[in-house]
Amino acid sequence: MEMERLCIYPKDVQVITGRSERYGRNVIKKIREQLNKQTHQFITIEEFCDYTGLCVTTVKQTLRN
Repeated sequence: MEMERLCIYPKDVQVITGRSERYGRNVIKKIREQLNKQTHQFITIEEFCDYTGLCVTTVKQTLRN
């Protein structure tokens, strides 16, 4: 049985958007600020998709490949 990832990282944002890893760090930082999360708390794929407007299924497929 294959486990699905819950969290998204700057490198994932880089793969999804085609932008730099620094851009990915900035996006995750903005999401964290908007959700009032602390720096040690993770951002889920669903939270990332809510913020960016991307489809959860498409993002999960992209990260799986």
